[in-house]
Amino acid sequence: MIPVAGFDGRVVAVLGLGRSGLSAARALREGGAVPLCWDDNPEARASAEAEGFGVRDLARAGGFDGVDWLVVSPGIPHLYPAPNPVIAAAWAAGVPVDNDIGLFFRSFGSGDWAMFDQPPKVVAVTGSNGKSTTSALIHHILQSAGRDSQLAGNIGRGVLDIDPPGEGGVVVLELSSYQTDLARALTPDVAVFTNLSPDHLDRHGGIGGYFAAKRRLFAEGGPDRCVIGVDENEGRYLANQLSEASADDRVIRVSSGTKLSGPGWDVFARKGFLTEWRKGRQVASIDLRSVRGLPGAHNHQNACAAYAATRALGLAPRVIEAAFHSFEGLPHRSQIVAEAGGVTYVNDSKATNVDAALKALQAFPRIRWVCGGLMKEGGLDGLAPGLGNVVKAYVIGREAAGFALGLPGVEAEICTEMGTAVARAVAEAQEGEVVLLAPAAASFDQYDNFERRGEDFAEKVRAALAG
Repeated sequence: MIPVAGFDGRVVAVLGLGRSGLSAARALREGGAVPLCWDDNPEARASAEAEGFGVRDLARAGGFDGVDWLVVSPGIPHLYPAPNPVIAAAWAAGVPVDNDIGLFFRSFGSGDWAMFDQPPKVVAVTGSNGKSTTSALIHHILQSAGRDSQLAGNIGRGVLDIDPPGEGGVVVLELSSYQTDLARALTPDVAVFTNLSPDHLDRHGGIGGYFAAKRRLFAEGGPDRCVIGVDENEGRYLANQLSEASADDRVIRVSSGTKLSGPGWDVFARKGFLTEWRKGRQVASIDLRSVRGLPGAHNHQNACAAYAATRALGLAPRVIEAAFHSFEGLPHRSQIVAEAGGVTYVNDSKATNVDAALKALQAFPRIRWVCGGLMKEGGLDGLAPGLGNVVKAYVIGREAAGFALGLPGVEAEICTEMGTAVARAVAEAQEGEVVLLAPAAASFDQYDNFERRGEDFAEKVRAALAG
């Protein structure tokens, strides 16, 4: 646990008592604060009371009497589409609002660090797509190299649940826009921006607000090194904003598909090869085509970002390359769940938006595509560049018919539910093809989350192959 510093004897309200909320309350108490908790769910309040925390309805009149600070769980809206009533009450009472990420950064250092030859470091990863894989890959590379590493944030453990790192330890954080948007302290040593595509627009008041939330990771604390994906205008803008000159190697530019050149520090992937250039010359090259856990151009972008981050931490290219080959990937992200009869079955349930699904479609040449679900704003036009790889689509979800209409030129079968879609795809798949779950939609019309959807796909595939 990371005890929260700076609140000894002060009353800190905690809104939202899920994983991050209860973790924050425990860490606050460990640091000497007096947590005061609230959640609209009676069961969550009961769990907090069972741990000895005080509970108060913060939205009622006088709810913030005597309260010094408010800590909010990431799923609770604080501005768009409308502020949560408790947050509005905190504003009215003049109580500062923060989240567990802000508490982590203000509390991460300790007096023990004065005795370390190599103080611990934080690598923070954000972006629209690939941040989970990139974070996990950085963590894997560090562990493979014998470095003490912990994975936390939006993946792995809660940020305040980790162990205080020792000599030379590294904490790798995956941070969503919900987390970066509100944190009052953001001071990583290395910050990574993977890419940007429209997502969570209602929560951020549009694409500009969404990008602004991501940008805060780089603008608020001034990381020592920034790894920036420059395949979109937002990344190019951010890299330019952070650089003092063309040769400023505090910014490492990353691309998948574009050769980067210049006097600075660049890492890019083209035709399956990762290349590092620095000060106008090639430093290293890695063949990614045989790296089983990182298929497709989108994963090559993740590999470039993880390579750049770990190079910034001082690891050698050969050490990083060896770790690439032992990386098995993450569940629900281009995860191979079965192979039979020359057909590969891939679970990419995390492809919940059009951009992520497009990258999955572009990773394989002949696809039987299981897709559909709760469609997001913006429609499906962005999938067009990848539809040529689709042999046939098997559409699930309550909006299956409407989803199929958004796939011009693609043979599409309305299956509605996963069992039918998988059974039809397994029956029709030919040698050399890939049966791919990449929904391009949210899961909530049929599943609690994308994880459960991916698990159902894998279960149905195994059952169909066994039967």
